Amino acid sequence: MRFSKYAVVLLVLMLGLALVVAGCGKQEAPKTEAPKTEAPAPAKKVVKIGFIGPLTGDVKTFGESTKNGFLLALEQAGFKAGDYEIEYVIADDRNDPTEAVNVATKLVSQDKVQAIIGSVTSKATIPISEVTNKAGVVQITSTATNPRVTVDDGKRKEFVFRACFIDPFQGLVGARFALNDLKAKTAAILYDQGNDYTKGLAEVFKTNFEAGGGKVVAYEAYSKDDVDFSATLTKIARLNPDVLYLPDYYQKVSLIGKQARAKGIKAPFLGGDGWDSDELDFATMEGGYFTNHYSPEDTRPIVVQWVKDYQAKYGAVPDALATLSYDATKILLAAIAKANSNDPVAIRDAVKSISASVVSGDITFDENGNPIKSAAILQIKDGKQKFITSVNP
Repeated sequence: MRFSKYAVVLLVLMLGLALVVAGCGKQEAPKTEAPKTEAPAPAKKVVKIGFIGPLTGDVKTFGESTKNGFLLALEQAGFKAGDYEIEYVIADDRNDPTEAVNVATKLVSQDKVQAIIGSVTSKATIPISEVTNKAGVVQITSTATNPRVTVDDGKRKEFVFRACFIDPFQGLVGARFALNDLKAKTAAILYDQGNDYTKGLAEVFKTNFEAGGGKVVAYEAYSKDDVDFSATLTKIARLNPDVLYLPDYYQKVSLIGKQARAKGIKAPFLGGDGWDSDELDFATMEGGYFTNHYSPEDTRPIVVQWVKDYQAKYGAVPDALATLSYDATKILLAAIAKANSNDPVAIRDAVKSISASVVSGDITFDENGNPIKSAAILQIKDGKQKFITSVNP
């Protein structure tokens, strides 16, 4: 059978097309790799800590000191405690009880902190403790010395602790020092009737001074905003006491002390840890004594290192306020590491059982969340503080 040349060409074209179609049918779809998925990063372990202090207001130097101690403790710990990273929030209570409640409520309800360091004064810290204890948030105050910070009407506030000794111990130490070291037989006392701190110290000093055989010849109250003490000091000058007890903060005792000297009162002044500030009138208070929580002149290695570290960071010698805030923060960090948890209940239980060597001494806690530790007696001498002695519980 003969094919024309056109038929042959047509046949070749048809065979070629068939081969192309067959080849296309055998082609496989290009392979695509499934996207690689990485395992999710483990959730970051965090404990959030609040700091409350009077960064403005009438005792703002206290707030600055305590903030410095708090931040230095966190920095030295690398902002970690055990497996947990530390985040912090700083709040200013202005040394005002109402503002103290406001900032504490914000820290607890909005910022969701698990623990709080602060505040400084008893009048701010007592209302804060009501907020923290009810919310189940651990609180360690650095310097609030009134017993009602941790106990209310005989009932323990289980989540509240302090790094400082309490007013009954401080008042007792002051009274015994007046009787035994200053050989005082009579004392006059001035106190702020609206301040839990100064009122408590006055009461305890009076009780123990009289119990030791001394006589309180004047027990006079004033208000926070009073600036003229002429009438009271004129009366005290006539009574000529052996010692004048001024258990208030640095700015108020400086004012009263100046007016007392102007009235001819020559008795040595005696007071509490509220004197501890660079803004104390050292010239007026020269020769006076006060109870405090530590002395930078202490030669224990932990104190020497602390003073060196603080001076390197802030260019000043740390006062007791900075020291106690540093200690309170170190105690909290140790408790978090011990509990290895951000659960406030676990942290609270760890604080209860902790035994720590901190700058202000070796600390364990009693059943009321108060540390068992010694007190220091300091004197204002030649324009600075001079360490006199330590008194054990």
